Amino acid sequence: MISGWYDNDNLFRSRIEMARYRFGKGEYKYFAYPLPGIVSELREALYRGLTPIASEWMRDLGQPKDFPPDLQSFLKLCHSSGQKRPTPILLQYRTGDFNCLHQDLYGEIFFPFQVIFALSQQGKHYDGGELVLVEQRPRAQSTPHVIVPKRGEAIVITTRHHPIRGVRGFYRANVHHGVSALHTGSRHTLGILFHDAK
Repeated sequence: MISGWYDNDNLFRSRIEMARYRFGKGEYKYFAYPLPGIVSELREALYRGLTPIASEWMRDLGQPKDFPPDLQSFLKLCHSSGQKRPTPILLQYRTGDFNCLHQDLYGEIFFPFQVIFALSQQGKHYDGGELVLVEQRPRAQSTPHVIVPKRGEAIVITTRHHPIRGVRGFYRANVHHGVSALHTGSRHTLGILFHDAK
């Protein structure tokens, strides 16, 4: 099981204590290349499925840009811009831990989607710890969205912003995400990001 990998440091390129950087409280580890087989396969398959939507979003926002059809071609673009560090990540939260609202941008090139896999079940392994998305629309109050994924479910979220159709065409709504404080227990998630980091 993926969460069982958490103590195998040979799989990771770095380990981050969130409190040290004021990101919240908890711990996460970025996988190193080569990625474990299942993580690599998920990343490639999800990228292929999401690419047509990502390209459509860019066109809606007036940024005509088609993403390459396969992940390896997209990663070559990242690497040519100095973004060479893998970004798939395992996160661990314990009682009292949380993750501040943020966006996962690691350089100039980024993919508009990322995927969060729930490896623990709320109500069984932990309480609290909801996924929180805050949408910021121009000239409007921010809107929170709270999601409680079941164990094994995947949630696709925007990395930075998404298009919304208005009276005069599309405009962008920025989205930040985070995790509310855990009341009890332990929560693990797998994050699949498609762009690499500087």
